[in-house]
Amino acid sequence: MAISISAVVLLGILVFIFVKKNGLNAAHAIVCILFGFFLASTSMAPSINRLVTGIADMIGQVRF
Repeated sequence: MAISISAVVLLGILVFIFVKKNGLNAAHAIVCILFGFFLASTSMAPSINRLVTGIADMIGQVRF
């Protein structure tokens, strides 16, 4: 659960930066948000969740 909250915060910050700095306008941001919202309700959502969790676990195991 903490991983998904962190990912949401990180993605929110990235969208904010893109809106302010890189020319992503508000309409594009709304489309991205709606795409994510509707994608979360599809049958692909569990697979995407497993993929993101697996990547986060791999990153968590990296030792510096």
